Amino acid sequence: MAQRDYYETLGVGRDASPEEIKKAYRRLAKQFHPDRANGGDAEKFKEATEAYEVLSDREKRLQYDHFGHAGPQQEFNFGPTDFSRAREAFDEFGFGSSWNDVFDAFFGEGIRTTRTRQRQRSRAQPGEDLEYRLRITLEDAALGTRMKVTIPRYAVCSSCQGSGREPGTGATACPACQGRGQVEYHQRTMLGSFVNVRTCERCGGFGEIVSSPCKHCSGQGRVQEQSRLTLRIPPGVDSGSRLRLKNEGNAGRFGGPAGDLYIMVEVTPHNRFTRHGDDLRLRLPISFAQATLGARLQVPTLTGQEELHIPAGTQSGEVFKLKGQGVPHLRGRGKGDLLVKVQVVVPTKLSARQRKLIEELGREL
Repeated sequence: MAQRDYYETLGVGRDASPEEIKKAYRRLAKQFHPDRANGGDAEKFKEATEAYEVLSDREKRLQYDHFGHAGPQQEFNFGPTDFSRAREAFDEFGFGSSWNDVFDAFFGEGIRTTRTRQRQRSRAQPGEDLEYRLRITLEDAALGTRMKVTIPRYAVCSSCQGSGREPGTGATACPACQGRGQVEYHQRTMLGSFVNVRTCERCGGFGEIVSSPCKHCSGQGRVQEQSRLTLRIPPGVDSGSRLRLKNEGNAGRFGGPAGDLYIMVEVTPHNRFTRHGDDLRLRLPISFAQATLGARLQVPTLTGQEELHIPAGTQSGEVFKLKGQGVPHLRGRGKGDLLVKVQVVVPTKLSARQRKLIEELGREL
């Protein structure tokens, strides 16, 4: 049988650029490689590779254009020596230095040389982390508190103690994979001998079969329940603070370690104070007489009352500081301050006498 034209094999013209030849070969390699799920086509793959080896080499292509198949060409066989040349051809595609990565990109996971072996995976699986949003008051955020919350989560099954098996029963090695958790499919190709390693479908990769799953948890080793926890909120937390409770998340499957519980804090707005970092701000209304003559006033704080001295001649909008009356520094020492901004209140309704007195004061001023 006459040998097909290399350009025809790759489906390119005789004036095709090296990039077009490379692209055409890549397309055919994906389509016909014998390790494809549909079996591929070994003969067509061999033809395409032979054509690519010639047309991708400048000198060989020149000889082929002049002499055709009768030229001084070597037969292209995928033996141990030519395997390295095919590898170099694939490396040109930019898949990195790993030969296995090249085949993974083309033909999926699992293609490895016969020396590759993988261990079965552990049946125990870690539990998931949980997130709980907690709304607290400004007083609780500043002073710290303890509170009880109810959280839906998976807990270790009390019947099987997390094993997933009925008490008194065990597990047997999977007959499909002989306890390895994986099944190997051996295949010899022109590129060499390959082992396609896949997770055992019968045991799910665990290597064992549970003949009597726990009825209480359906063989999962955990059950869903409403857990009541006591949370300790440290002083100084703010909206956006995240508290981590280790091993308080979902219990793992089949005895795996529990996940963590993350408490997302949200502080509700206060009717008097506004918070800026660790400082608190308070707007304090005072009368015209108090601003003019001065006064000593009781100012509310988070823990009670504090005296604030208003000097004579205070202007509306002035800010006074009560040191250490703010929020404690989270995981640190000291506290923020309470910043009191006074606002002189102008009366809107006056009696006749009040009006007369203010008019007299206006004339004096």
